[in-house]
Amino acid sequence: MTAAHPSASRARWGPLFAAWLLALVATLAVLFVGEVMGQVPCNLCWFQRAFMFPLAIVLGVACLRQDAAAWAYALPLALGGLAVAGFHSLLVAGLIPERITPCSQGVPCSGADMTILGALPLPVLSLATFAAIAVLLFFSRPKTTP
Repeated sequence: MTAAHPSASRARWGPLFAAWLLALVATLAVLFVGEVMGQVPCNLCWFQRAFMFPLAIVLGVACLRQDAAAWAYALPLALGGLAVAGFHSLLVAGLIPERITPCSQGVPCSGADMTILGALPLPVLSLATFAAIAVLLFFSRPKTTP
């Protein structure tokens, strides 16, 4: 068996590191919003956190170990969070009838206090973050040789 070329290993490490940075920044941001600003997250926000928090830890360990297989166990977390954030974003946009009330506690996710730059709701930002992490994980996977 031959060892992977060092530049190929570094090419996979960059996207993995970027995915970890996104997960870490997202984790710290929601902790700031919840713990410092005192905003109570809705049910769907909690589910998104349940996918993002382990991503920050798993991807951090994967970066430290330079684990080429990290995409295989981190991608399901990213896709799960993507699904919840997608559903939440559709609810906030009014494209899905709100049969459940995910924002029944605290400030609604579509309110001005829960938007970035006054226009981007946090669920949409979460959707973009999970999507970016999933794409980065795809690019971090090892290339198979014929």
